[in-house]
Amino acid sequence: MTQFETVIGLEVHVQLLTESKMFCGCSAAYAAAPPNTHVCPVCMALPGVLPVINEEAVAKTLMTGLALHCTIAAEAVFARKNYHYPDLPKGYQISQYELPLCKGGWLEIEPELQPQSTGRGKASDQGAASPSEDGPAGRPSGSFDGPRRIGITRAHLEEDTGKLMHVGGYSLIDLNRAGVPLLEIVSDPDLRSAEEARAYLVKLQSILRYLGVSHADMEKGAMRCEANVSIRPVGQPQLGTKVEIKNLNSFRAVKQALEYEVARQARLIEAGESVLQVTMGWDDEHGRTFVQRVKETSDDYRYFPEPDLPPLAPDPAWVAELAAALPELPDAKAARFVAELGLDPRDARVLVAEREVADYFEATVDAARDQEPRVVANWIGGELFRLMNLRGGGIDQLPITPRNLAELLSLISSGQINQNSAKRALEVMFDTGRRAPSVVQELGMAQVSDSAALESVVERVLARHPQEVEKYHAGKGTMFEWLMGQVMRETRGKANPGVARELLKTKLDG
Repeated sequence: MTQFETVIGLEVHVQLLTESKMFCGCSAAYAAAPPNTHVCPVCMALPGVLPVINEEAVAKTLMTGLALHCTIAAEAVFARKNYHYPDLPKGYQISQYELPLCKGGWLEIEPELQPQSTGRGKASDQGAASPSEDGPAGRPSGSFDGPRRIGITRAHLEEDTGKLMHVGGYSLIDLNRAGVPLLEIVSDPDLRSAEEARAYLVKLQSILRYLGVSHADMEKGAMRCEANVSIRPVGQPQLGTKVEIKNLNSFRAVKQALEYEVARQARLIEAGESVLQVTMGWDDEHGRTFVQRVKETSDDYRYFPEPDLPPLAPDPAWVAELAAALPELPDAKAARFVAELGLDPRDARVLVAEREVADYFEATVDAARDQEPRVVANWIGGELFRLMNLRGGGIDQLPITPRNLAELLSLISSGQINQNSAKRALEVMFDTGRRAPSVVQELGMAQVSDSAALESVVERVLARHPQEVEKYHAGKGTMFEWLMGQVMRETRGKANPGVARELLKTKLDG
């Protein structure tokens, strides 16, 4: 049976966070608006209108290009991309083709990075050299061995289309979305599995959110993905026939659609049939791809320069200013957490995946000066994430402030409560928003550390269980832990384990 290598390139469309649309002054906050209320002659494509470039959209595109290590063009040109769909009022889309704003960058992915359910929704920059266009030969489909750099072909500006709604045999159109600024980010065909594609999208979403250029919510359409996938026998240098899968709206859909399409193409080739260059849709309900149309090429779109817009020539001083204003990005932040705070690299990557979580962690570390950062990381990545996933909501809706979490950790380190009591207190704090000291006092969770009080408890336990004491003296060491459990039970878990353990050992060995 032939072994195949998967080759994947992704085209990601991101709605930019601007107040107005790409080429007119209409509000870009269209999501909750009644249909066709955020429109004007420009975005409705009425005759005689002229577009004007949105400066903020250009700035956010340049910021993204800089964050993705792209080269910023000295001059970029808008073009007309001609295709006739009902949701495209002009009959063409204003985009960029031959001369985009940003090109030739890269993004590094790691196999460990997974999407978190903790916010709204990492290795150092010294990674391996960028792979060639065809990628490393011999890598089996589905493998993901370590950090890899994925090339970025281009990142350019364009405008979004309207939205069709099919109701009772009729098709209705809402043009509120038409003209909203879109950033298209095109990867090189460097991805070698569905899992790598998923990791790429997770990392890209994280960077976009750190930059504040987009909410990048796939489920809400603010980040949309189209995947180009082909397969070839392992060791074959030339690429196979490319198939495009359109409008994938979740990480799960991307992974499942790619896995299905790779298997479909393999079956065709094994049966001696040809893979056709087509555009596929994804049927999430039945878990399969389906043919939508024969794939267009760039010639079919008849690109030509937009005559109503001048070339863009970003001022180098402006680009330098934008570069200086970039926030600390996930990879750099994770490296700092490891180097300065002593975190495990995997824990650091989990914490920096979402900017809100990273900010919460750093604020807690600042408030908990008596705590090791690793202790703070363990509580956030453990109990706090568990409660958030169980109760729902993101870190930005968390009723426990960093200072309140720091107070709880101080109660543990000072011996006032034990770990189990702290976990119970955290749940109450999560549900009520109350501070740790009041929760601990009201529920009577304070740890018993008084030696005299615990000594009497230990004596009662030993008097009540003479047979177990005899077994301990006979050499059965496990009885010590059993007796210790009885002490904790007697105190309803409030005994300071360190003090109680020392007293029990003294009484038994004495």
